[in-house]
Amino acid sequence: MNKIIEIYHKLYHAFGPQHWWPGDSPFEIAVGAILTQNTNWANVEKAIASLKNKRALSAKGIHEMKTEKLALFIRPAGYFNVKARRLKAFIHFLTNDYHGSMGRMKNEKLDTLRTKLLNVHGIGPETADSILLYALDNPIFVIDAYTKRALSRHSVINHDESYERIQDLFHETLKRDTELFNEYHALFVRLGKTYCRKKPLCDGCPLEGM
Repeated sequence: MNKIIEIYHKLYHAFGPQHWWPGDSPFEIAVGAILTQNTNWANVEKAIASLKNKRALSAKGIHEMKTEKLALFIRPAGYFNVKARRLKAFIHFLTNDYHGSMGRMKNEKLDTLRTKLLNVHGIGPETADSILLYALDNPIFVIDAYTKRALSRHSVINHDESYERIQDLFHETLKRDTELFNEYHALFVRLGKTYCRKKPLCDGCPLEGM
């Protein structure tokens, strides 16, 4: 069996469905994808809750808000001044190109939209693909630190392999299916938090012995 497929079956058998990504709307998921850079999800939830409490979790609300004020609201997410500028850049893009509508953005061709997202200040491949997959239901695999770590430790890739090459590995091996890509990436996150940490806890890991 191909290792990519084998790893998925082992992780799914061990952890079950992950119901990821949490969020009440595509817009909230996109905001979360930007805020989660270099922090943990618990801090992102606090920042999103802060925006909700101020009734500011909308394209219009953030677009009209001063960057300095936005930074205060998202302070729990860390690097709040940097993330406020990135969030404003995304909202500017969403407003100018899609009239503030995630639905209109979803109707854009995948390759075209990915290129546009990567041109937005502060959005790299992982953030762009998280928005494309989780907020907009596009079949594109997200590569993150957890994925790279697990695959390199099991000799599927070299750790310094490029983002695009690792992503191609999934696209070439698996059926281009949004639900599958969603679940598989979420399972890597679960694995990375539970066992495949920077200092690995290999005893009992679902991939132990591979």
